[in-house]
Order: sequence, then structure tokens, then C-alpha cells
Amino acid sequence: MSFLPFTRPTIDEETIQGVVEVLRSGWITTGPKAGELEKALSHYLLGRPVRTLTSATAALEIGLRICNIGPGDEVITPALSFTATPNVIMRVGARPVFVDVDLHSRNMSLEQAEAAITSRTRAIMPVHFAGLPMDMDALYGLAKTHGLRVIEDAAHAIGSSWHGKKIGSFGDIVSFSFHANKNMTTIEGGALAVASEEDARQIELHRFHGLKTGAPGEMDVLIAGGKANLTDVAACVGLGQLKRLDGFNQKRRMLAMRYFERMRTDPPLALPARGDEGHSWHMFAPLLPLDELRLSRVQFIAAMRERDIGVGVHYPAMHLFSLYRELGYRAGEFPASEQIGRRTVTLPLFPAMSTADVERVCEATAAILRENRAS
Repeated sequence: MSFLPFTRPTIDEETIQGVVEVLRSGWITTGPKAGELEKALSHYLLGRPVRTLTSATAALEIGLRICNIGPGDEVITPALSFTATPNVIMRVGARPVFVDVDLHSRNMSLEQAEAAITSRTRAIMPVHFAGLPMDMDALYGLAKTHGLRVIEDAAHAIGSSWHGKKIGSFGDIVSFSFHANKNMTTIEGGALAVASEEDARQIELHRFHGLKTGAPGEMDVLIAGGKANLTDVAACVGLGQLKRLDGFNQKRRMLAMRYFERMRTDPPLALPARGDEGHSWHMFAPLLPLDELRLSRVQFIAAMRERDIGVGVHYPAMHLFSLYRELGYRAGEFPASEQIGRRTVTLPLFPAMSTADVERVCEATAAILRENRAS
């Protein structure tokens, strides 16, 4: 039986041949394909300005910089995400202010976010966890009330929608990831969707050395920018992926619903929130009933690996990492994030999977839990 990873990209032959053509063209760094991808993403997001970047991490950091967030400022963000989310806040000199998440949806508690607002708060950085959108009406209502910028970490949410509107087609600043494990990929890469052409111009400065060019040979440096421009090779992959994104997400939704139908274990897993048709299902991450088992998460992952099934962990609670403990965060502050961090596992979910693959995962999970139930 072949190994089933928890995720795998789907790259079609047309895209592969397109990359070959780019390589043969001699223009392999940022060029016409990168511009074409930006236009296609903008069209997908109903005309919003979009700029591509080398990663979602770079996108989040540039998002903070174009909001002029820096030393002395605070940015509210959930305690459950990938560490890139708070890391970029620290990289611009600001302080990440963690709040807990909802145990079921894994999305940030807006009640706790409001309670965390101080005179130093400049922005909210929510995460659409696993592709399930935040309550966007409540999020932007809170931001408007307190005069805050919103920088959405939508790394999981390309193709997700809120009440029929695609994430990134509205709002303030929205960051997407095109890493190899995401719903669409450029191998490595990301993008920012913004509300104004001025923000888009600022992204261009930050992603390429702060340079402004004029006539041939004429240039000026306006800011101390970095370098985060996407290559044409990566953009070519992204163009092929974007054409298939809605189909990919439809397949992900179908597979996720199959998990809900077939996942029956004793003791039971805590399944993730189902959401609605707006959920893009970047991943399927239930919680193990560890208190009712005589095996650890590490042992569960190993047992699945013995059955040729890959399992991930997304994510540990971030405030427990050494870097954030140095800021004064301690265990017990965010109980839902900590419980998720201890118990979560990411089961296989990607478009090339079949319903038989889901059955295989469900059967293996049920067998391992049944065999290791605490007496």
C-alpha cells in the first residue's frame, strides 16, 4: 500500500510545460508572468489591487510596514497559528498581544480581542484557521469602532468566502500563502490584496529595495526596502494553479464532508467546525481524546505512519514557545489554544485523494483509538 501524506500539491502537465517555456525564454526572475499572475489574482478578487511576494511571511511583514507599525505599537493576534504570524510583528519592533481562540472554530475570540485593546494597539491580525473565515462583519466592526488597521492572515484561505464574498475581495490588507502545502501553490510565494493603489505602490517599494525607476538608467531610493519579488518560474506555477483553484477547493470540501460522514471512533475525536460552502478546507484537524487513551500524540502519529498514513500537527500554542515566554506569556493564559495545541492532529486532505483514501484514514484512526482506549 502506498504512503498517503497529509498533503501533496497537484501540478498538471500543462503547468509543467509552461515552466519549461519560461526557463527556455531566458526571463526567469520577475517579469511578464509575475505581472500576469497579479492581474489574474486581482480579477479573481473582483478587481482589488494584488501584489505577489516570495512568501506569506514577507507579505505579513510588509503589510505591517505599510501601516507604519513599529516600536511601541501593539498588534492583537491569536495564540494559535504558525509562528510566522507573531514573528513578523516582532520583526517590525512591535509587540504581539495574544488572545485565545474558540475551541471549535479555532478562530480568534473577538471578545478577548476587544478586551486586549489599549492606547498602543494599532492593528488586529486575525487568522482564518484551516480556511474557515472569521466573522468578518464583527471583525471589521470592532476595527472601525477603535480606529484599527486589519491585516488578515489568510494563508489558509485562498478561495474561502464570507457570505458569498471571497476573502481578499474586500476589507483592509489580506495576506495569502502559496507555499507547496497550500490550496494553490507557486512552490514558495505569497501575495497581498489591498484596498488602495497607494498601498500597492508601497508594497512595490518594500519588495524591491525601495527603488523608484524613471527613464532608462534613472532611479531613486525612497525607503530602505528589502527584496521579496516573485520569480516568473513561480508565477507560471501559480497561473496554472489559480485556474484550478475552485475545483481544488470543491474537492477538498467533498473530502472533508466524507470525513464527517465516516469518522466514527471510540473514544470519539473532537471534529473541527464544519463551516459552510465558504470554507476552503486547507486542512482537516480533529482533536485526539488523549485523556481517554493510553497513548500519546507522538505514538498515535507513529502508529498511523506504520499504516503508511502521514499526520501533521497544526499548531502548538505559540505563547508557550521560548521567544514569547520572554515577553511574559505563561502556560494557562489561553486554555483553548493550549488544549488544541496538545491534542490536534492534521489528517490527510488534498485534491488528488479519493474517497477510498478517506475511508482508509478513518478505519486506521478508529482501529488505533479502539486498541489504545484507557480501561
